[in-house]
Amino acid sequence: MNEEMLRELREKIDRLDSGIIRLLNERAAVSVEIGRIKREAGWEVCDPSREERIYRNLAENHGGILPGSALREIFREIISASCALQAPMTVSFLGPEASFSHQAALAHFGKGIFIAPQASIPEVFSAAEKGECLWGVVPVENSAEGSVKATQDRLISTPLAIRGEIFLRIRHCLLSAGNDLAAIRKVYSHPQALAQCREWLRTHLPGIPLVEVESTAGAARRVREDATGAAVGSRLAAGIYGLNLLAEGIEDNLLNTTRFLVIGPQPERNGGGMTGQDKTSILFGTPHVPGALQRALAPFAAAGINLTRIESCPMRDKMWEYLFFVDFVGHIDDQKTRECLQEMGKQTATLKVLGSYPRGMEPLENLQGKDRDGKDGTK
Repeated sequence: MNEEMLRELREKIDRLDSGIIRLLNERAAVSVEIGRIKREAGWEVCDPSREERIYRNLAENHGGILPGSALREIFREIISASCALQAPMTVSFLGPEASFSHQAALAHFGKGIFIAPQASIPEVFSAAEKGECLWGVVPVENSAEGSVKATQDRLISTPLAIRGEIFLRIRHCLLSAGNDLAAIRKVYSHPQALAQCREWLRTHLPGIPLVEVESTAGAARRVREDATGAAVGSRLAAGIYGLNLLAEGIEDNLLNTTRFLVIGPQPERNGGGMTGQDKTSILFGTPHVPGALQRALAPFAAAGINLTRIESCPMRDKMWEYLFFVDFVGHIDDQKTRECLQEMGKQTATLKVLGSYPRGMEPLENLQGKDRDGKDGTK
C-alpha cells in the first residue's frame, strides 16, 4: 500500500514539474519580449526596483508552505536567467572569485551574471563608470568593524548612483591546504576579516603571525600551495580553491554582517521607481559655524523622516572640516522627501543625493541556544 501511494505521489510530482517547466518557458518568452521593447526604447534592461517589487509581492501573496526566504531564492534565479536572456549582464566586485563581495553579488543578481572581479574597490567603481560592466557591488560597512573608507571616498566623486543594498551574514572559516591546525605558521586574510576573528585566532593560534592581504579570496589562493599557511575566508572559497576547512564559524561576533551597495547608472524615468519600502543615501557638507549640523538635519525631524545612519568623513582638502553621509527611510520621488531635501539644501554648503533604492533584507537569524557550528548548545 505504501509503495503504491509513493508511486502515485511521484507521478504527481513529475506532472507538476512538467507544468512548472512549461510556465517557466512562457515566462521567459514574455521576459524576452520585454527586453526587446526596452532596448528599442533605449531603456535599461535591469531595474532593481521592479525586481524588488516582484519579490515582495510574492512574499505577501504566496500563501503556501514554502518559507518566504526559499521562495525569494528560487525567483532570484528565475529573474537572473530571464535578465540573461534579455541582455548579457556583467557585475564587478572586489575579487578574486569567492570573495564575500562575490557572494553578495550572487545573492543579489543570481547566477545568470557574468562576473568581473577587480583588485580594489576603486577599480570596481572605475569599471562601472567606464561602462566595462553594468553594475558594481562594494562593501560599505560592517556591523563589527564599521565603515569601509575606500567606498566612502569614491562615493564622494562618482557619477554612479546607489541602486540597491545587500546585507550578508559573514561566516568566516579557517582554510588550509593541509589538515593539521598545529602545523599552521601564518594566517592570511583581509584586515577586516582578521579583525573580525581576533579573539578566536588569539585563542586557537596564539603567537601565529597574521598577514594582511587584499581580500579573503586572495588569501585562499595564496595558501593553496602552502600546507603551513592558513586563510580566513568563506566556505565558497574552500570549494573553489580546493582547500580544507580546519574550522568554521570563527568570527567573534555571531551576528557579524556586512552591508554592500549595488552601484550603477543613474535611474531612468522608466525605472528606479518607489517600492514603498525604500531608502535614500545623501552626502552633505555644512558651513564651519556653530549649529550648522543641527540646522541641516532639522528638516528631517520636521518632516517626520527617520534617519537610519549618519557618519562624518574628514574633507581631504580642508583640515578639521567634515562631510556627512546620511541614510534615511524614503524615496527621492516622494514629495515629502523632495521638500525635505529642498529645505536642507538651504542650510548646507554642498548636498549630493547618492541614490534611492529598495531597502535590503537584514539577516534575522535566531542564534539563542546555538553554538558556533549552529547546533543546539543546550543538548
